[in-house]
Amino acid sequence: MIVVATTDFEVYHGVVNELRDRGTTFTTIEPDTALPEQATVVVTGADNADAFADVPTIVADPDDPRRTVDRALAAVRGNGGRTVIGVDPGKEPGIAVLTGETIVATFQVPLGDAVDVIQREAAEAPSPLVRIGDGSRLESAKLVNELDTVQVELVDETGTTPYLGTGARGMGDVLAAVNIARLEGEVVDAREIEPTEGELQVIKDRSRERSEHNRAIDEVLARRVAAGDLTVDEALAEHRDDGDGSAPPDDPDES
Repeated sequence: MIVVATTDFEVYHGVVNELRDRGTTFTTIEPDTALPEQATVVVTGADNADAFADVPTIVADPDDPRRTVDRALAAVRGNGGRTVIGVDPGKEPGIAVLTGETIVATFQVPLGDAVDVIQREAAEAPSPLVRIGDGSRLESAKLVNELDTVQVELVDETGTTPYLGTGARGMGDVLAAVNIARLEGEVVDAREIEPTEGELQVIKDRSRERSEHNRAIDEVLARRVAAGDLTVDEALAEHRDDGDGSAPPDDPDES
């Protein structure tokens, strides 16, 4: 059982609300009170960090109760299991954080934010492992190549997206990330992808849609976007800098 033992109101309020939101069983005590026999982990503030030598202790960050509860749940349910982060790549990757067999956090964020989220979740875990699905080739390559401070496995994601019943729409990418986290993959340091003509055309079309003057970026810039060196908006900015930034001239054949 999780025991919250702190006189810090900010820590108490944040952690207790987070535990209640998750439907977690817990109890609260004063820091100078004897721990209940069923206590398996104590959550406390910095002023009582050394007060509970016989039980694993989580020192709460008052500004991040979610992470505090993640760590407490991992200690209770994960049984010391390794932290594995599964990623279903795409424009908005699904991300699932597992400790042992316990799912401790899930996210779905824009591709540009995914690396920061993964690195943040891996930062406090001993020997974390990131498993990325091999679909969405360009997006998965971008993630693999930018995650250079953590071990990464590339996973065959065939069959990882479950059937979603009524009311479950929008959960597919996250559930796929959970399944990916539970599959062994091949350790990779980098993933080199030669974009197809179709993939390059999709990037060009996307840039045209975002352009103020309905102009697409050229193939050189599209390849840099495909490689993850530029976002579409950055490529459009370079495209404008290379030209005069003006709107396209009127078609001389139109009257």
